[in-house]
Amino acid sequence: MNDTLPFYVDFDPVALPLGPVAIHWYGVMYLLAFGTFWLLGRYRARRQDAPMGPEKVGDFLFWGVIGVVAGGRMGYVLFYGLDQWAADPLFPVKLNQGGMSFHGGLIGVMVAMIAYGRHLGCGLLRLADFVAPLVPIGLGLGRIGNFIGGELWGRKTDSAWGMIFPEAIEPGGRVSEGLYQQYQAGLLNEFARHPSQLYQAAGEGLALFVILWLYSSRPRPTGAVIGLFLAGYAVFRTAAEFFREPDAHLGFLAGDWLTMGMLLSIPMFVAGIGLMVYAYSRNETAK
Repeated sequence: MNDTLPFYVDFDPVALPLGPVAIHWYGVMYLLAFGTFWLLGRYRARRQDAPMGPEKVGDFLFWGVIGVVAGGRMGYVLFYGLDQWAADPLFPVKLNQGGMSFHGGLIGVMVAMIAYGRHLGCGLLRLADFVAPLVPIGLGLGRIGNFIGGELWGRKTDSAWGMIFPEAIEPGGRVSEGLYQQYQAGLLNEFARHPSQLYQAAGEGLALFVILWLYSSRPRPTGAVIGLFLAGYAVFRTAAEFFREPDAHLGFLAGDWLTMGMLLSIPMFVAGIGLMVYAYSRNETAK
């Protein structure tokens, strides 16, 4: 085999087959994300300025999971799948068709935070500041799940780290022996693409986690941490969008560069910067 061939992304998306039930890697990543949130949340909840004790983190996580799943799915339908919904009224509940939207999931989590914040007797911004540093690791794990599933691939590239995503060449390409033989013969090199899922895992996952964790390691004005999260995610997501292939049914929204992901990140960035300005102008920290 030629060592110069791009990496061929044909992982089995099923992590554990259990008869008629199959556990997919994407689902495993969700479980790891929720487990990481719980562990980090219990650690942060020991701080004097935390809005909840360690014993409450699991309760909040339950409502947060509902917000992520419901909001993420409806966000995908509204932002990316209106045509499918118009053609099939049951499309929103067909989770095996289409995916999840981060921006929709964010809205769902905000609703959960408003409800649980009232239960705790604390404001939304204080609770959001607590939650924000716990989120990026889960985002990164989700992008790794996308990579293993060979979905949401990047744009074509001739860079040395370009990879072949067989599903981007033809449906069912992951299990196509003929396509793999073409790859081994070096006939698919022109189809190499950016592994944009890994870019996003590194940016909005690992890097954003480190930034937020360090920034929130000492008390900050209420609203500043969530503001940095919103602005930071918008920056990392926008940067990744320059390498990510836009959704086929949407394409570019303007020119050959503006994507839906970029468009949805603009209000996030504005809101994040606005929150940080507001927080530091008031300069009130949680006690």
